[in-house]
Amino acid sequence: MPATNSYDYAIIRLVPCVERGECINIGIILFCRTRRFLGALLHLDQQRLDVFAPQLDLPAVQQQLEYLLLVCDGKEGSGPIGLLPQSERFHWLVAPRSTLIQTSPTHSGICNDPENTLQDLLKKLVIMETR
Repeated sequence: MPATNSYDYAIIRLVPCVERGECINIGIILFCRTRRFLGALLHLDQQRLDVFAPQLDLPAVQQQLEYLLLVCDGKEGSGPIGLLPQSERFHWLVAPRSTLIQTSPTHSGICNDPENTLQDLLKKLVIMETR
């Protein structure tokens, strides 16, 4: 059965020193309008982070990422952004910013199951697992 649902996604990146422009992929945000799906997955590899950014305030980063997940899910505590419809939350989450946590440009694809696609993208683009 051919894939019938289009989706958009962005890679969540950690940029410990914005001036240097170096980043490490730490997650994925995926939005599939036809399936009414907005999801994000994170993977913080402590060993890679220790080598890449030993000065990083990891608890502060984790707090920001927790807020990102709250907004993505539209959960209580996510503030006014979390009350927006999924498409508006997605666009807010992937909007360009020059902070410690950034997203890649948005990419598109088609799938049958956005949850599986989100997990596959995390493995391929963040964890770098191959099948």
